[in-house]
Amino acid sequence: MRILLVEDEPEMGRLVASLVAEAQFIVDRSGSLEETIEAATRFDYGLVLLDRRLPDGDGLSIVADLRRLRPGVRIIMLTALDSLDDTICGLDAGADDYLSKPFRGPELMARIRACLRRPGAEPQPLLAVGDLALDLVRREVTIGGRPVGLHRRELALLEALMRRADRVVAREALLDEVYGLYAEIQPHTLDTLVWRLRKRLESFGADVTIHLARGIGYMLTEAAR
Repeated sequence: MRILLVEDEPEMGRLVASLVAEAQFIVDRSGSLEETIEAATRFDYGLVLLDRRLPDGDGLSIVADLRRLRPGVRIIMLTALDSLDDTICGLDAGADDYLSKPFRGPELMARIRACLRRPGAEPQPLLAVGDLALDLVRREVTIGGRPVGLHRRELALLEALMRRADRVVAREALLDEVYGLYAEIQPHTLDTLVWRLRKRLESFGADVTIHLARGIGYMLTEAAR
């Protein structure tokens, strides 16, 4: 699942992005209202962590726009504006949750999980292809019911392929979804990652196959019996 972090303070942005990435989410970062709308237009985010005090305005002013662009998105306000009136204003504006700075990392992650568990946050919280299953909220993979550990990029690649099972996913789309906005990637980085994921799934006996569509991208299917 992809999360957009909207934070204009570099150090805070790095800390929160690192925390969320450790939980196996792909994190994009934005530092302004304009960048946020541009990113939401381009990608289907499951959740947005939204600051209020941004260089070009109040984060609350784009909550409605985010919901119009991505109707199922969840929004958590992360802000230093911590009065009761501020909290009420944020929730009334359409945010799903409101967390004041400073906050503790475990609390933020618990609130993210709670948001993503709510009805409507993710229309299909469990993806399954053959005996391979991916819990989108817990970020856990199982094969035949057995848990399988994957690295963050492997998990992001697997999610992108499972969401479009039996369809070819273009290389450009996979690069965006796995590595995020503005990433500078070497030409064969994606191919190496696909190779690693294939080997990992094969080692656990997964009943799936990752196919190469030469010059186009990759496709995940249930293995032929």
